[in-house]
Amino acid sequence: LVSGAVSANAVTIQAVGFSGGDGSTDTALNVVLNGIKSAKSTIDVSAYSFTSKPISYALIDASKRGVKVRIVADAKQNNRIYSAVGYTVANGIPTRLNSEYQDFHNKFMIIDSVCVETGSFNYSASAANKNAENALIICDIGLSKAYQQQFNRWFNQGQDVSK
Repeated sequence: LVSGAVSANAVTIQAVGFSGGDGSTDTALNVVLNGIKSAKSTIDVSAYSFTSKPISYALIDASKRGVKVRIVADAKQNNRIYSAVGYTVANGIPTRLNSEYQDFHNKFMIIDSVCVETGSFNYSASAANKNAENALIICDIGLSKAYQQQFNRWFNQGQDVSK
């Protein structure tokens, strides 16, 4: 193994999608939304740009059905009026902004502590409608634990967004 590599034995690629592609696969947005809809217990979101209304609505719906949702996002990108963080906070989702880095450039979700959604897809309207993007969901306990460890560290570094 390469130093720092994560052992991922029985990896299951749950879904893959491309936006701006030839239409032969699902869109990246649909991969993300279906991942959110599939959650039964937890969703942890790490975002660079978070302006997507469909994703914020889906996360709020998940929270209302009892899924524990938490969000950490880039402070510079999400202190603007068009960011969805105000909406998620107003709907009771713990949301923090991380300003520890020049760019908090993460784009992933951990779903039910088993699956990781990741790829180039920002959780933004531009990513869904204007860009060539990708998203995939990989289900593997070892991989999700590695992502969870980093998410927890970055979430703890962040500052709460107040209502």
